[in-house]
Amino acid sequence: MSTSGTPANRDVATAICGTDLTHARWRKSSYSGGANDCVEVAELAEHAAVRDSKDIGRRPLLFSKVAMRALVDGIGCGYIDECCDSE
Repeated sequence: MSTSGTPANRDVATAICGTDLTHARWRKSSYSGGANDCVEVAELAEHAAVRDSKDIGRRPLLFSKVAMRALVDGIGCGYIDECCDSE
């Protein structure tokens, strides 16, 4: 997530091979229905890692902690809502 004028590539990146995720503690939302259709989040030293629970072998996205907080706050305040088809 980025504000206008701020490049998004500073806030979100695909985890590079050198990122140590061996001790990451992955958490799934308590709202997850258990059908493995959720995202998982792990807090790292300087980032938050996010991965698809259906495909945990795929490299996760890394968010800066500021970007992750903005995303969570935006969802919590209702600024970011479910998307609708634009048909």
